[in-house]
Amino acid sequence: MTAPPPFQPDPAGPVVVIGAGPAGLMAAERLSAAGLAVEVHERMPSPARKFLMAGRGGLNLTHSEPLDRFPARYGDRASQVMDWLGRFDPQALRDWADGLGAGTFIGSSGRVFPRAMKASPLLRTWLQRLRDQGVSLHTGSRWAGFEAGQPVFEGEAGRRPVPARAVIVATGGASWPRLGSDGQALDLLAGQGIATRPFSPANVGTVVAWSPDFAARHAGQPLKAIALTVGDRTVLGEAMVTRGGLEGGAVYALGPDLRRALDRDGRATLHIDVRPSETVESLAARLARVPSSQSRANRLRRAARLRPVEAGLLREAPPLPPDTDDRTLADRIKSVPLTVTGLQGLERAISSAGGIDPAALTPTLMVDGHPGLFVAGELLDWEAPTGGYLLQAVMASGVVAADGVLGWIAGAAPAREAP
Repeated sequence: MTAPPPFQPDPAGPVVVIGAGPAGLMAAERLSAAGLAVEVHERMPSPARKFLMAGRGGLNLTHSEPLDRFPARYGDRASQVMDWLGRFDPQALRDWADGLGAGTFIGSSGRVFPRAMKASPLLRTWLQRLRDQGVSLHTGSRWAGFEAGQPVFEGEAGRRPVPARAVIVATGGASWPRLGSDGQALDLLAGQGIATRPFSPANVGTVVAWSPDFAARHAGQPLKAIALTVGDRTVLGEAMVTRGGLEGGAVYALGPDLRRALDRDGRATLHIDVRPSETVESLAARLARVPSSQSRANRLRRAARLRPVEAGLLREAPPLPPDTDDRTLADRIKSVPLTVTGLQGLERAISSAGGIDPAALTPTLMVDGHPGLFVAGELLDWEAPTGGYLLQAVMASGVVAADGVLGWIAGAAPAREAP
């Protein structure tokens, strides 16, 4: 006889949301607005700590580019994520935020921000809305798995089961673990035979073995208006030199490509074009106008108007022979090869890849074979670059999971089996 799933719904209980990040809170709002009793359990002393951290430099809610460009941001998971955005698209997210008094606007980069830029005013209003809708928030309440068919939580009051009508697990990935997303939920679900992939860092800086002189001189300096290439994929943008490598949006966007190369070869080659707006021919022609009697450093500086950090970057690449011609020097400006030996760890990552395999879920984000158990947010195996794409999909997944719960309950959820 097949053993029953670890979670057995209790029709008399509330819907339990595990994790008070943006996915969990969005699910709780939608469920409570539909008239359901909802409990949110958060292991940290306060909710949405990662959401608050993300908003310190300006809360990037979503992006204003046409929706048909979004699939390219989600890589191999584009089909699944775009299904979520079909239920809660960028305009819906802006309308939601404006309904909380955020007053969203589109920045010069096309990114969408709340007028206050910070996350804290929006979160305060959001939490008040949830309280007004009757949502019960339990902080310092860590999920410890299932016992006797019900989720169990540990906190100052000890260990207690919570009879639940349905459960949404939205505990996040494993980046910035000090803010609450420690990956524990993935281990608990994997222990139930649910297909998972280990977490790995995403939207994170590279490891490059700079020379001591370059690191000392240029760490903390930006590389502006550059193009970065890994394999056959090129991204325009900016990067920041760190003592141990490179960080920034353009680097993060190439994260999946870098990770694949590192997994395959143990290293990756990152090519940097420091003058993407110019052709090799125009650069070679300008080099030819600078007397060959001058040093190579002076010729490069005068012809390409290289900033010190850019000139230093060229010196970090394998040296060219003294008699290198102008065309080859121009090629080097357009493609500086750097060896990437790794990525920074999860403790420095903005987000994570890996998680619950989407193939283990129904389109409503219910775990297949586990009636009433749903998953949302970064706990799922997908990733996205910064720029609003990550938060947009996280919150959309919360909407999909909540609607999935509503549809499943409407379809007469089975009563819990007797112990």
